[in-house]
Parts: sequence; structure tokens; C-alpha cells
Amino acid sequence: MCVFCKIVNGEIPAYKVYEDEDFLAFLDIAQASVGHTLVVPKKHFSNFLEADEETISKLFVLAAKLAKQITQNLEVAGFNILNNNGTVAGQSVNHLHVHILPRYEHDSITIKFAQNHLSESEMQALIARISHK
Repeated sequence: MCVFCKIVNGEIPAYKVYEDEDFLAFLDIAQASVGHTLVVPKKHFSNFLEADEETISKLFVLAAKLAKQITQNLEVAGFNILNNNGTVAGQSVNHLHVHILPRYEHDSITIKFAQNHLSESEMQALIARISHK
């Protein structure tokens, strides 16, 4: 059983922020920033691709509500909503979850994307590959 399932089942304690019949939100034990919260479905899905549409929809609606609450109550400057899928993407627990990462002026978090510029033909080829069913 995964660590998040153990938290959901009450086998491991957690600092709960929110709980309902389908979801649990709790503070990440490794606070990347003050208020760093994880939102997990109680039903086990290894990642985003395994979950059904209803779960994904409810997960992100709840994440948005909690992000608003965190932003107001902790007076943050902004926030990131993150979902990592696969080890290469930084997923360390194989249970679908979303990070709500409050951001503060001058915090030490850095999220950068490389600027990969593709030619027109490369972009069109990429569209064809992505759109192919």
C-alpha cells in the first residue's frame, strides 16, 4: 500500500487541511514553502493518466478552492499548481496528487522552462503527432 493510501486510511498521521468523502488535502511534510499542500483522491490512482475524468475534474476544482483559501489566509503573492507524472517528471509517490505551492516575494523556489524554438514545419509535424488518434 502506498504512503498516501496509508495517510487516507489513517495508518500514518497527517496535518489535514481538508477532507471529504472523495479527497484529502494535507500539508506536505517537506514544506517547499509555507503552506505547501497536497491534494489527493482517496481512491488510489498511480498517476494522472490512470484517473477517470470525474476524479480529475473534482481534484482540480478542489485544488482551485484550496489555493484561493491559502492565498487569502496566508497572504501569499501567488502560487503554483503542480502535478508530476513519472519519475523523470519528479513524481516521488505513485498516487495521483496535486501540489499547491504558495509563492512569496523572494522565496527560494525556481521553476524554469527551456526555450526550445521549433521551425514552422517542426511545429506542424508536432501538431500531427499529438493530434493522431
